[in-house]
Amino acid sequence: MPSLKSHVVSFVLRHSRKQAFSSPENLQRWIAYARKTENHQPPAPLRSRFEITTRSVDGFPVYEIAPKAGVRKRILYLHGGAYVFQITSYHWGLIADMADRLGFGITVPIYPIAPEHDFHAMFGMVGEVYRQLLDETEAQDIVFMGDSAGGNMAVVLTMMAAEDAQPLPSRHVLISPGLDLSLANPEVFEAERYDPWLGIPGGLEAVRLYSAGINPSDWRISPLYGDLSVLPKTLLLTGSRDMLTPDNLIFAQKARAAGVEIEVVHEQGMFHVWPLIDMPEARRARDSIVTFLTSDTESYHAKAGELALQRTGRSDPAHDLAAPLRS
Repeated sequence: MPSLKSHVVSFVLRHSRKQAFSSPENLQRWIAYARKTENHQPPAPLRSRFEITTRSVDGFPVYEIAPKAGVRKRILYLHGGAYVFQITSYHWGLIADMADRLGFGITVPIYPIAPEHDFHAMFGMVGEVYRQLLDETEAQDIVFMGDSAGGNMAVVLTMMAAEDAQPLPSRHVLISPGLDLSLANPEVFEAERYDPWLGIPGGLEAVRLYSAGINPSDWRISPLYGDLSVLPKTLLLTGSRDMLTPDNLIFAQKARAAGVEIEVVHEQGMFHVWPLIDMPEARRARDSIVTFLTSDTESYHAKAGELALQRTGRSDPAHDLAAPLRS
């Protein structure tokens, strides 16, 4: 049964944030207001707890939280915000919790957002961040984590890296990702009625502002239609009161059919990106993330070897031996 706090948060969202997605005009108004108040910098308490440095990539800041001594692993965290809103204190709270509990280093790009920038600027910047990350860290020690639009970006970035024959991250953690922005699934329209946060009219406006005219069914916008076989072992968290969930469950089915190891946390009664909010259900979700990221990495090596064979066109008996690891 959903907690009392989750009911309170749902009520507040329905009477506040959902208004931003009720029409294109409302979304534009919320964006204009946000530009006057947004602050991408880590909150002061985080700066006092962690060693945080800042650098610039393509003129945009990238925050680096140093890993604990002796830890090689690093998370590339891509924040949500419908491609039009900046990182928030809720994102930083989750990032801090992961840094505390995992000890991993965390890279947080403050990527260009719409409408001032578009798809090409976003992925130009985060693509360069990943290339620089590969100069310092083995791909097997890199995790892509993203929520909402950031979850979409994590999947698309991996597909782009595969297309460019770059090393791929070892794991994905996708929190309420938006994986099909084409609205091809009629179940999404029914799910919107129960979603206390997201709405289709404003969501379509956000996609229009950022997509640079690319067709919404193109895999670069809706990665559900891309080559899912290139994806690493994945943890997908999605709630029953999130309009994105019908497509997320389809994504999980298609990913498994493509040979991807994927774990799904489908939390009853939960709304969009609930793991960012301090409440019992979020604590359970974060426990799932920590467990997922501290389990063995054997499946990564099997997957990496298989992809290497596919690219070179060679056959190898080890290719068949890897298959049980992905079931």
